[in-house]
Amino acid sequence: MKIHIREIDHVVIRATNVEQMTRFYCDVLGCSLEKEQRDLGLTQLRAGRSLIDLLQVGAKLDHVENGVPGTGRNMDHVCLRIEPFDAGALKAHLAEHGTQVGEPAQRYGADGFGPSLYLFDPEGNMVELKGPPEAARVF
Repeated sequence: MKIHIREIDHVVIRATNVEQMTRFYCDVLGCSLEKEQRDLGLTQLRAGRSLIDLLQVGAKLDHVENGVPGTGRNMDHVCLRIEPFDAGALKAHLAEHGTQVGEPAQRYGADGFGPSLYLFDPEGNMVELKGPPEAARVF
């Protein structure tokens, strides 16, 4: 049997302040609220065809082996594929929301090389915004 991976289904981020994280991912990055399961401590956000799950630290689904929040990272970053990609407009939008953004660069992703920006969410998780590789971009 050969496993064929089509795309990322979801990413789970442990969060100490799910409400703040939800506002960031929805209001700043354009996700939408898909489903809340408060009894499990889980908020699911729609990110295109994928989901970003925010798991409340200490909630029913949070495992003790995940460790103490802030003592380690549970992931390096999540990459969100976006269109269109206008580095100047993105940087201005993110700055309006107090988000520090790195410099645009060409980076390799699922669709090949393309423009991207790195930023951090309110709890210090790195997020990459990645544009399409086929279109020429001006930084």
